[in-house]
Amino acid sequence: MTVTGRVYVLGDNIDTDQIIPAEYLNLVPTIAEEYRKLGSYALAGLLLRPGDPPFVPPGSTTTPFTILVAGKNFGCGSSREHAPIALGAAGAEAVVAESYARIFFRNCVATGELYPLETGERLVEAFRTGDEGVLDLDAATLTNRRTGTVHRLRPLGDAGPVIAAGGLFAYARQTGMIAAPPADDGPTVGAGPGAGPDD
Repeated sequence: MTVTGRVYVLGDNIDTDQIIPAEYLNLVPTIAEEYRKLGSYALAGLLLRPGDPPFVPPGSTTTPFTILVAGKNFGCGSSREHAPIALGAAGAEAVVAESYARIFFRNCVATGELYPLETGERLVEAFRTGDEGVLDLDAATLTNRRTGTVHRLRPLGDAGPVIAAGGLFAYARQTGMIAAPPADDGPTVGAGPGAGPDD
């Protein structure tokens, strides 16, 4: 599977308060309208450097950026499932970082909102915000179309199919580990990166 799109570059130690400020944690991601609102607030706590575009343009609920490239310790701070959900609701499909706070990584897998890939390179210096990236999940590579450089990533391993299924519960249902819910259960979060709750 490949993810192609514009890249948004972040630095080190991007915490969950920057990803989704606490004032928006009252939004319920299983309600379609509130899920979209979460997307509009993704990275709302980030202090922008002069000239940097906002991740989500003002007045929009979605981002023009599909892939985030970050430094070390992405998703640090308090544990909140809303962080990967907000990024996914905005339209991001993957984060490539040097390292993650483990709880953020686990929340990506549990919710099925984002593919969290790791790199041994300092990719924040190899990409610019707005570059087009091609993420090949099977080959575990990220290509910068501006430079033509192919960067090797660490494979997702067993987490990949769980994320692709839409998270832990969806994966457990697909594999027969738990019974599927009745058809009229309402909207669902975690239909895999690029998908949101039912409208």
